[in-house]
Amino acid sequence: MGKVIVKNVIKRKPGHLYYVDGKGNVCEAKMARGGKKKKKSVAKKPVKKKVVKKKKR
Repeated sequence: MGKVIVKNVIKRKPGHLYYVDGKGNVCEAKMARGGKKKKKSVAKKPVKKKVVKKKKR
């Protein structure tokens, strides 16, 4: 398990991943699908069903 050495050294950006590389440097990488909020889905209007009248025999 890793240890927290120093807190609040860098300002984190949403959608980015931070890690320490082999040389001890803090690296920043953009995540493939992070930091984006979902768009609000457009509400679909209810479809009116057609009324079919049955013929009397």
